[in-house]
Amino acid sequence: MKIAVVGATGLVGSLMLKVLEERGFAQEEILVAASVKSVGKKIKFSNRELIVQSVEEVIEQECDYAIFSAGGATSKKYAPLFAAKGTIVIDNSSAWRMQENIPLVVPEINASAIKPEDKIISNPNCSTIQMVLALSLLHKTYQIKRIVVSTYQSVTGTGVKAVRQLDCERANQECEKVYPHQIFENILPHGGDFLENGYTTEEEKLVKETRKIFNDQSIAVSATVARVPVKGGHSESVNVEFVKPFELKDVYKLLEETKGVVVADKPSENLYPMPLYCEGKDEVFVGRIRRDESVENGLNLWIVADNLRKGAATNAIQILEYLSRK
Repeated sequence: MKIAVVGATGLVGSLMLKVLEERGFAQEEILVAASVKSVGKKIKFSNRELIVQSVEEVIEQECDYAIFSAGGATSKKYAPLFAAKGTIVIDNSSAWRMQENIPLVVPEINASAIKPEDKIISNPNCSTIQMVLALSLLHKTYQIKRIVVSTYQSVTGTGVKAVRQLDCERANQECEKVYPHQIFENILPHGGDFLENGYTTEEEKLVKETRKIFNDQSIAVSATVARVPVKGGHSESVNVEFVKPFELKDVYKLLEETKGVVVADKPSENLYPMPLYCEGKDEVFVGRIRRDESVENGLNLWIVADNLRKGAATNAIQILEYLSRK
């Protein structure tokens, strides 16, 4: 196979290359593309060096697959040009997620949504991926009525400049600011851009993407996104109200049976998911599992995952794995 990684020099793009190597694609022909300022740079991959090319150069080489992590504007401009050459695009930006004819895929849940004629496939938002994966079998069994989710999102979700801002502030140094306020020793109740209704684009994604992935527009979702001074991954407090009653022992069983989910829930041993523990891992970790005693059929979960891996790079490569097997 000939596989292109577009945005290969960024946080997620470089991790996509690492995951490609880890998951058995090291011997394939890999092409890397990035912005003009990165063209000509060398990137180490497996036992060889890859030369960064322009996106236009890579399009002309008619790849089998192109995995994008270069922002929405780049995806809007170039993904259709790849598709016109017969390349299947797996896009990590928000550019195509809510388009009706574009599948939005978490492979463990809805890989079957991909049709043979699809040339652009969308990777969901990182915070959506970990939540819906943890809830997938529970939804199938008990039918979700309503979700209230509060996220505690890593600075890595904003990119390398946000990581630098945190590091600089921690060292009491001056640097470029990507957040409107200090992030070190602080929490910003602000992810994405504010909308007219007072919610943010990051919160809106949790609502709309959840409904699309589960193919159920009846699910009510209320979201609050916060950015925290953490690098390891995103954490979520998720309150779910189901249509059908449940027993906690069955909830544990379903979570343990959900592919890609690890239950870490032993309060007596202070065992619960944390970003520090989840960093560098592909699984979604679930703990603090307890009945919500204030509402009928209510459940509380604490869900943590490495947002750069399962929340971005790994999910995209899993889509590639599914397609290449087919």
